[in-house]
Amino acid sequence: MDFKRVSYLVGCFVFALGGSLIKVKGEEDALHSSKEYSAIYNFGDSNSDTGTFSAAFTMVYPPNGQSFPGNNLPTRNCDGRLIIDFISEELKMPYLSAFLDSIGSNFNYGANFAAGGSSIRQTNFSPIYFGIQISQFIQFKSRTTALFNQSSQQGVDAALKSRLPKSMDFSNALFTIDIGQNDLSFGFMSSDPQLVRSTIPDMLSQFSRGLQQLYNEGARFFWIHNTGPIGCLPRTSVENKPNPEDLDSTGCRKTENEIAQEFNRQLKDIVFELRTKLPNAKFTYVDVYSAKYELIKSARNQGFVNPKKFCCGTTSVIHVDCGKKKIKNGKEEYYKCKHPSKYISWDGVHYSEAANRWLAMRILNGSFSDPPLAIGMVANSDIYKETS
Repeated sequence: MDFKRVSYLVGCFVFALGGSLIKVKGEEDALHSSKEYSAIYNFGDSNSDTGTFSAAFTMVYPPNGQSFPGNNLPTRNCDGRLIIDFISEELKMPYLSAFLDSIGSNFNYGANFAAGGSSIRQTNFSPIYFGIQISQFIQFKSRTTALFNQSSQQGVDAALKSRLPKSMDFSNALFTIDIGQNDLSFGFMSSDPQLVRSTIPDMLSQFSRGLQQLYNEGARFFWIHNTGPIGCLPRTSVENKPNPEDLDSTGCRKTENEIAQEFNRQLKDIVFELRTKLPNAKFTYVDVYSAKYELIKSARNQGFVNPKKFCCGTTSVIHVDCGKKKIKNGKEEYYKCKHPSKYISWDGVHYSEAANRWLAMRILNGSFSDPPLAIGMVANSDIYKETS
């Protein structure tokens, strides 16, 4: 789908809590689990989109979602779970519903504002950039708080209340953020890499303002992912073969990765500045770049195939997106590998569930975090005062 043709009509989407409620598996267990955080509110792009793009623009087609628990209609660009899903599992909460998806959504333990194609800055690729996601969160907070107060004061029926967050204490929620990859990727597509590098300060200035907006709305616990090694994504290398001198020892494109690393250096500086500026908040910087690069570099030792290959879709003759079918022996088949769990890349851009699980196991315990805390320990730790 050409994002440039997506109009700003998404702004007309009405936030409807009245959709029919589908029970999320494990919800009852979550009611009695850890109360470390009251909820999770997520912001980002397709790396953590659990249904925004499919609700707002067009369906996410099979075989996406084929490995997802329950194997429901696909809503993620993956064969199964994303890192944000493993975060929910780690914190013993239900999977996050997308804010724009009113059908069957459950906002008891938070909401997801991430959208495929999103960026920090406003672009022509997707109207749901970071600033819009924050505006949506502010609307969500205002509307749900009003409904919560109304239900408490007027005895509104239990069905309505069951669709509201369990807690209006937004200061006890975890705010997870993974965005910025598309700002760089779109830049590489349309301009010189060094021009992209020069725009990083403006990207991160807008990002910083967004975090301060969330802080003003009560956010106190931030879990912030840096951007991954864009130069290692296999689809671009297959479509536009690089010269050998353009690649590093792992087979990744050096220029894109160097700029991604520069973005991450400046992002880390922003996070450290905000720790000083907003001492009542706790900011965790998560080095997802290093975790992903480690996986790609040691792919075969970790049981994966060549990391330059991807499972769904093909570029063997012409480019075919994941979700398209072919005719083989008179039958329709997806352009898809037989064993997705052996692949790091699902569709050439997004990671497979197996890779996401591998990454989650390493980042959620704090091994790649600053400060080095497990995600469940952030709220109760005083180490932030020492690192400010």
